[in-house]
Amino acid sequence: MNNSEQALDFSTVIASTVHDMKNSLAMLMQAHSQWLARLPDPQHYTPEQGVIEFEFSHLNGMLVQLLGLYKLGVNQMPLQPAYHELDDFIEAQLACHQDVFASRGIMATYQVDPLSPLGFFDRELIASVLGNSINNAIRYARHAVLISVSDDAGQLVLTVNDDGEGYPPEMIERQADYVQGINHSSGSTGLGLYFAGRIAALHQRNGVGGHTEISNGGPLGGGVFSLYLP
Repeated sequence: MNNSEQALDFSTVIASTVHDMKNSLAMLMQAHSQWLARLPDPQHYTPEQGVIEFEFSHLNGMLVQLLGLYKLGVNQMPLQPAYHELDDFIEAQLACHQDVFASRGIMATYQVDPLSPLGFFDRELIASVLGNSINNAIRYARHAVLISVSDDAGQLVLTVNDDGEGYPPEMIERQADYVQGINHSSGSTGLGLYFAGRIAALHQRNGVGGHTEISNGGPLGGGVFSLYLP
């Protein structure tokens, strides 16, 4: 067996393990939800519950990204774009994080440009990218998160804004370099941005692929993550 075959076998084992971990996490999340439903209402939105819900979502997002990157690596990532109502799509993504928003006292809102009510994209893949971006915004937001949808020269732009301290300047300056995002002191792997960029690039029209950008400022004055889809 040559080195490439060994590497492929190892990556397949890792992907299988990640898949099993994701299934176990799903069962744990379901059991937690059932237990939570039996608690009195005042205990539903405690800070501890917020930590649990956030970390559940964070772990699930990382496992989804790892499986997605494996599929991209072996060319098994199917793209199934379709037209979607952006109001419904954004509302669904925010609803997934509602308990965390409530426990952390974060006001989550969204704005959709009335001239761009529809988007053409793979719902599952873009939902995973947006979900990770919302998680990141929750981690650093003080009181508010805003998702805005607009049109930029014919491209659909989904933007996640928070009112935190924003991205470090060096991260913005070198955002095209995935490896520089790895920061062991902060726990950042850069995986989320790399995954988002790969998924955006899969969406193409007339030879133009999607891309991502990070910046600071925006309407809330904090970090700004933008996903451009042609």
